[in-house]
Amino acid sequence: MRRRTAGTIAVVSALGMTAVLGGCGSTGSSDVTLRLVAADYGDSAANSSKKYWDALAKAYEDTHSGVKIEVSVYSWNDVDAKVKEMVAAGHAPDLAQIGAYADYAAAGKLYPASDLLSIRTQADFLSQLSDAGQWNHTQYGIPFAASTRVLFYNKTLFAKAGITPPTTWDELAADARALKDKGVKYPVALPLGPEEAQAETMQWLLSGAGATSGGNGYTDDVGTYTIDSAQNVDTFTWLKDDLVGKGLTGPVAPGKLNRADAFAAFADGQVGMLNGHPTLIQQAEKKGVQFGMVPMPGRTGKARASMGVADWMMAFKQNGHRDRIGDFLNFVYSEKNVLEFSRDYGLLPVTGSASTAMSDSDAPADKALHPFLDQLPTSELYPVGKTSWAAVAAAVKQNIGQAVAPGGSPSGVLTRLQATATAADSSNAS
Repeated sequence: MRRRTAGTIAVVSALGMTAVLGGCGSTGSSDVTLRLVAADYGDSAANSSKKYWDALAKAYEDTHSGVKIEVSVYSWNDVDAKVKEMVAAGHAPDLAQIGAYADYAAAGKLYPASDLLSIRTQADFLSQLSDAGQWNHTQYGIPFAASTRVLFYNKTLFAKAGITPPTTWDELAADARALKDKGVKYPVALPLGPEEAQAETMQWLLSGAGATSGGNGYTDDVGTYTIDSAQNVDTFTWLKDDLVGKGLTGPVAPGKLNRADAFAAFADGQVGMLNGHPTLIQQAEKKGVQFGMVPMPGRTGKARASMGVADWMMAFKQNGHRDRIGDFLNFVYSEKNVLEFSRDYGLLPVTGSASTAMSDSDAPADKALHPFLDQLPTSELYPVGKTSWAAVAAAVKQNIGQAVAPGGSPSGVLTRLQATATAADSSNAS
């Protein structure tokens, strides 16, 4: 879910908090300061995540006089690196809400979720998200926010072309041809640029088989990388030959088209179809675009699954404070607080109670998220429990666009990515 913003909002420096922590270890003083580093989901200072966390921290502190929550909020461009720097310098925060947890879990730096959360809180998480938070069969990553993908389409452009939303790849290609004939700049946008190519790639891989088929995606059912599977090669061969090669993806080469630029073009009315997550709703509505949303088409029908994305909360062991951290997290994950965050930032709740409340709601903002909520129970997430995933994702971002470029070889590119994944897996296992 890359709803990430530029700029850095830093209210507490990593090293500046060292003095605060010096006199408040896990035992002794009743006054404890918990440091939380969090990602910014806002797109301006007016709706920065800092506002959400400050209000939440105050509400908690008002009923827990011995605890102070110090919050640092950084842009998604910086937050993962900032936490990595803090940990490397020996000043790990107590809590981090960032994009990945597996490296820290493998290094023995995190508390297991079961050491922190009440049974009630643990049981409320959506099961596929809890499962994705496991490293070595133990949950360390606590899901914080989620999103899925659906196919957005421009209703005005579709009406002018006399077409209906596609349910199969053949229909998608036919719709794209009709849109091109009407002069649409991007009949179907295919952002395989380095910003978020791993997401666009995964959505197409998951749609490359029918509802009962397997073998597509980044990994198989036991977690082994299968990037160069026959189905995945077929998927990218189809994209190269039937969409890109026929001029149906617009004037910018997919390998150079970033997600943010594709979203902006959709909001400007220049795109007929593209895969999108919930933040595109507000972006398109602000520009007055009339759009619809349907499940991503599969090769011959409904795709086997939608791509899901989750971001993670984790608790570092360095400073102790296990009980205080756990109590705060049980507060963070109350139905009220999960719903408030999800509604503020157009994301999906990670708990069953909040998901049910949103599904049952007729409020317009909640109803807009229902198509994404419908996808969540069967969505598949990145293999975030693998410590090799960061290296694999980086390789996909840089190289996958070559698979659909003129003269490119889908088989060759996927084979090289598979070799990179296998080597990264072996390196992290040793």
